[in-house]
Amino acid sequence: MHLLLPLASLLGIELEGLSERLKAKAVAFALIGVFGLLGLGFVLSAIFILVASQTGVLLATAIFGGVFLLLSLAIYVGYSVSENRHRRSVTERRRSAEKGAFLSTAAAAALPLLLKSPLIVKLGLPAAAIAALALMRNGDD
Repeated sequence: MHLLLPLASLLGIELEGLSERLKAKAVAFALIGVFGLLGLGFVLSAIFILVASQTGVLLATAIFGGVFLLLSLAIYVGYSVSENRHRRSVTERRRSAEKGAFLSTAAAAALPLLLKSPLIVKLGLPAAAIAALALMRNGDD
């Protein structure tokens, strides 16, 4: 850390002030979160009292429990769909990179053999380039 202070001062960064501001920001956001949750609790309590006065305590409790369970299920399903989409995208990117590496390795390995024949040099290399381009553009396996 002592080696970074002169470098930071050369760049115009005040690390002491930065850490104090970060601590103040963390405390402020923690207080905002605590008071926001308290406010949400009181609003939910008021709504519960209103529903309980209209339907009865037992039915109001069942309604609130069901609503919260449905909300948790909806969040779980949304997260699962998002996670599966991300996993599929990562797999597709990896598969594409592996296919490109395989094609370039195969081409590099076959090139010395192909360059021995003049006919293959004149006809085969353009055909191989076209075939490789077609394989790389083909999205489905």
